[in-house]
Amino acid sequence: MTNLEIAKEKLYSSKASLVVLYSNGECKEYYQNRINDIKDILQNDKNALKGATVADKVIGKVASSILTVAGVKEIYADVISKYAIPVLEENHVIYEYKNLVDYIINNDKTGMCPMENKYKEISDINTIYKEMVDM
Repeated sequence: MTNLEIAKEKLYSSKASLVVLYSNGECKEYYQNRINDIKDILQNDKNALKGATVADKVIGKVASSILTVAGVKEIYADVISKYAIPVLEENHVIYEYKNLVDYIINNDKTGMCPMENKYKEISDINTIYKEMVDM
C-alpha cells in the first residue's frame, strides 16, 4: 500500500477531516474544519509537513498553497477546486482527488469560499502562506 493509499483509507475510516502521514511514519488524524488543523500544525513546527503525505476532505487554492510551501510530497482530496490544481502541478506535488469542482463553496453554500475568492488570482503561493500561517 502506498502512503497516499494509507492516508486516504484512514481519512474515510476515521471520519477525520485531515490525515497526515508524516515523513517519520507517524499517522495522525485531525478534525477541525477548513484549514485550521494545517495552520495549527505549521504554527507549532514550520517543518512538520516536509515530505508528508496528506489526505484532506477539501483542498482549495489556499490549502494547496500552504501545503506546497510547507513541503508536502503527496495530497489526496475528496474535493479539490480547479484553483488548487495549477499550484500542485507547477510545484510537482503528487495529487489525486475524487471530485473536481469549480471552486470551494462557503459555509452558507451560497457562493465561493471567501478565502478561495480572495486568493484565486494570487500567483505567489508564499504570500498566501505568510498571510494565512504567519499571522
